[in-house]
Amino acid sequence: MKKIKSVCLPALLFFLLALAGAIVAERVVAQEQQPPQQTANQTTPPTWTASIDQIRRVAALIPGPRPLRINMLKFAESRRTKDVSVQGAPAEPSVQARTVFQVVYSDGAVMIDSGMDETIHKLLGRGAVEPYFPDAAQQVNQALRRAKVIVMTHEHGDHVAGVVRPPLAEELAPKTVLTRTQIETLLTSPQFPEIKLTPEMARHYIMIDYDRYYPFAPGMALIKAPGHTPGSQMIYVVLASGKEYLFVGDAAWLMDNIRLLRGKNAPFLAEDAKTVMDELRWLHALLDAEKNLVIVVSHDDEEHRQLIANHLLGDHLE
Repeated sequence: MKKIKSVCLPALLFFLLALAGAIVAERVVAQEQQPPQQTANQTTPPTWTASIDQIRRVAALIPGPRPLRINMLKFAESRRTKDVSVQGAPAEPSVQARTVFQVVYSDGAVMIDSGMDETIHKLLGRGAVEPYFPDAAQQVNQALRRAKVIVMTHEHGDHVAGVVRPPLAEELAPKTVLTRTQIETLLTSPQFPEIKLTPEMARHYIMIDYDRYYPFAPGMALIKAPGHTPGSQMIYVVLASGKEYLFVGDAAWLMDNIRLLRGKNAPFLAEDAKTVMDELRWLHALLDAEKNLVIVVSHDDEEHRQLIANHLLGDHLE
């Protein structure tokens, strides 16, 4: 595929630094590579692992003030029984929130994921009528337009549609960062035809390619984490206060996937189950070892309400 040209954004100096710093980040990884650790439930070496210490160092590579706070907004819901989200869970009602997150700096914001329009929401419902909140969706669109930059946890419709479909795709593409794998998936095998990119459309996005970790902005790092989709990545954020966050996208649908070390039970998914389980084991270990780190699952409505109540996430977009 033809290399996609980056767009110069004067207001985003940290982006240029991030692109230049990628080589440095990879050297950090190469020099400090550690053998993967096994858990009691694991009999073979993992195909995926990560180092939180290396991630912290990569997030510190780009100079500048770190973000001040993080907001979230729910714009839709999916109603699935819990046993679909977590293997072995009871078949009781469960809400999956459709969300975006906003990382707020003193001079602007980074949006994590981009929401979706009601057409994609109905496709994801597979015939079920599920709640969609137009006012909240409009707030998402406004925040996307105000954002300095937009980044995706992965390339599924409920996360990426806001930047690849009308009415905002053309406006948002020049400040939307997609990985090479995310673009390739959207070009060749999108979740729905409605989110398919053409080669001409794809040229307008900022494409990055990295091995394991990527310095994205002051206090932010990307972590390559394929499994749920080929282009999945986690996003680490450390605030000026020192509080740490890890946005894991859809590696887990609910925190119980991580707590109980159980995968999903959704036959319509085409995940790499072994890699996803490696990621869940790593996240499970972080829950015990890293008390300052908040793991944020994109769809866990109950967790979001707790984080908002504890003032760890804001409940509106700025």
